[in-house]
Parts: sequence; C-alpha cells; structure tokens
Amino acid sequence: MRLAVVLAVVYIDMLGLGLAYPILPKLIERFEHGNTSAASYYYGLVACAYAAMQFLFAPVLGALSDRYGRRLIILSAMLGMSINYVFIAFAPSLIWLVVGRMIGGCAGATASPAAAYVADITEPERRAQSFGLIGAAFGLGFITGPAVGGFLGTIDLRLPFLVAGGLSLANFFFGWFALAESLPPERRKAFALSRANPVGALREIGRYPAVIGLMAVFGIAQFANRSGESIWVLFTSYRFGWGPLEVGVSLTAFGIIFAIGQAGLTRIVVPALGERRAILIGLCVSAAICVGYGVVPKGWMIYVLMLFIVFGWSVAQPAMHALMSRAVPMNEQGLLQGALASLNNLTNVVGPPFWTALFGYSISPRAPAIVPGAAFFTAALVFLIALAAGWRWLAAPKRAPAHMREA
Repeated sequence: MRLAVVLAVVYIDMLGLGLAYPILPKLIERFEHGNTSAASYYYGLVACAYAAMQFLFAPVLGALSDRYGRRLIILSAMLGMSINYVFIAFAPSLIWLVVGRMIGGCAGATASPAAAYVADITEPERRAQSFGLIGAAFGLGFITGPAVGGFLGTIDLRLPFLVAGGLSLANFFFGWFALAESLPPERRKAFALSRANPVGALREIGRYPAVIGLMAVFGIAQFANRSGESIWVLFTSYRFGWGPLEVGVSLTAFGIIFAIGQAGLTRIVVPALGERRAILIGLCVSAAICVGYGVVPKGWMIYVLMLFIVFGWSVAQPAMHALMSRAVPMNEQGLLQGALASLNNLTNVVGPPFWTALFGYSISPRAPAIVPGAAFFTAALVFLIALAAGWRWLAAPKRAPAHMREA
C-alpha cells in the first residue's frame, strides 16, 4: 500500500511537469515578442538553470530526508513545485519566469527522497522491480502530461501552469493524509552540510567502494542517454520530415514502451538474468539501438527499434539502483539517492548543449560529410565505454561484494 501511495505521488508530480513541458517554450517566445531565435536561446538557459538547481539541491533533499524523514521532505518539495507553477503562470517578465523555474529546480529534486522511501519499504532483493515502478510512474506522467498541456495551451498559454500548480497542491494534500513515514527516528542520521552538496555527497558515497564505480558507469550511460532526449525533434524533422504530430506520437509511443519496460518486464528480466547481467546486457542493447536510430532510412523503422528499449536502459538503470542501494545502510539511502540525482542532473546540464551542437555540426556545410546520425553513433560509443567500465568493475572481486557478483 505504501509503495502504491508513493508511486501515485510521483506520478502526479510528473503529470504536473508534463503539463508545462510543451508550453514553456511558447511562453518564452511571447516574452520575446515572437522572436523564435531569441526564445530558443533563452529556453536553453532556463532549462540549464532548472537542471543546475536540481543538481545542487538533490543531495540536500536526500540528506534532509535521512535526518528528518522522507515524508516531510517529499511534502515540502511538492509545495515548492506548486509555488513554482504559480510564479510562471503570473510571471510579468522573463526574469520572474526564471525565478519560478529555479524554485522548481530546487523543489523538483523529489526523485532522491522518493527513491530513498522506496528503498526503506522494499526488501533488498526486490528493489530493482520497485525502482522500475518509479521509472514507470515518471514515464506515465510524461505520457499523459504533454497531451493535456498541449490542449490546455490552445485555450491560454498560462492555463497549463495554473492546472499544474493546482495538481501539485492537491498532491501535497493527498500526500499529507496518505503518505506514511518510512524512516523511523532511531534510523535517522544527523544532517551535515559537508555531505549535503554534490561534491560532499559524492565524497561521502566514496566510502562505499562497491558504489562509486557503478555511479561512474551510471553517469556515463546517462550522458549517452541524453542524446535522444536532446536531438529527437531536430533529428526526426531533418531525417524523416516529421512535423509536430508525428513527433508527438513518437514521444508518446516511447513513453508507453519505457513505462511497460520499467513497470512490467523489469520484474521479470532482472530476477531472471541477475542484476549484473541485466546491467551489461542493457548497456549493450542501448548502444545497438543508438546505431539503429542513426542508420534507419525510414521513419516507421524507429518504432521497431523502440520495442527493444525494454531490454536496454530501462532494465539497466533500475538494476544499477538496486545494487547500489543494497551496498548502503538504511540511514544513508537519502544520501545515495541524492548523489545519484545530482549526477543525473549534471548530465542534464552538460548533455543537451553537447548533443545538439554535435547534431548541428554534423548537418552543416562545415562538416566533412553530412551525417545526421553522428550524435547517435557517438552516443553508442559512449554506451560501449559504460559497458566496458561496468564489465571491469563488476568483475573485480575486491570491489564488488558477494551480492553484486552473480553467476
């Protein structure tokens, strides 16, 4: 029951983000009097500011949840998200919109206390499946949110933000009555600023040799995974001539397949393969999918490749989370999840500028040859680097405890 409640909280939180996602660039364009070029530049800065705040505050929320309990921090973050949407809905200028998004970035780092909550209430051997369910809740929020947000945006550009704010506030009250505390007082850990920041959190996690190597693999793979998120619209429009409808359908299909993989197949594949094999096979499949995206000549083939996502990163990611969570004490799960969230957000800060620049160069006259799939080919190479690092780390007996070295 507690797992279902926290999944509902995560889903509603992501639904609010999804509502605002397709409208924010248009609102920025309105502030720039219809100048799409300037709006694109500012949208990139706004997205970077949001991700940077998440990078900085994810370990703070994780460490605070280790000290004061998961429930208080999750509820506070949801209240902060509602304030973020109100700021945007009534922002009279671009600067106030940026302030709102920065508040949202601080409060939007709910993934770390939510993941710590799941680790608290789930047996160690079942955590991969539970982390997969969190990923599915995220995916479902982004499936339903953009469609509803796009419809509301045709009525008024600010309406989706008002609705998202109302949802976040309703989510706060739902959590207040339905979300029980998962971390008892006797298992809590004192708060320290030295560990409640990205550098400090990573340094603290470095005390667990079985974790730090997998975190490096996670960071490399997540950076590669940002390639598709960053250039999907640009690539499919250039390569296949897709318009907004085709792109929207493809993103919805991706979200559905990813959610099915995390919610359903993870519960079957990870126990069957073991976490170590699930990680290595998932990274290998992810590299192959990226190569496929770069070479397919027809748009419909993209959907065939999407079917293999369920055996790629959507399986490897929760398996990594499960291995790392089992190597860390219960009263430091928030620290671990905060460090992971910061690492994830760091890839969200540096990834999009890198991948979009690479795509832009690969189709420009300055390139030696026009290769639209160059970014995907590079992402495949990065996934293979993560695969090699994971293979080496998981195979080292002195680094990996017994439960991480499966036959």
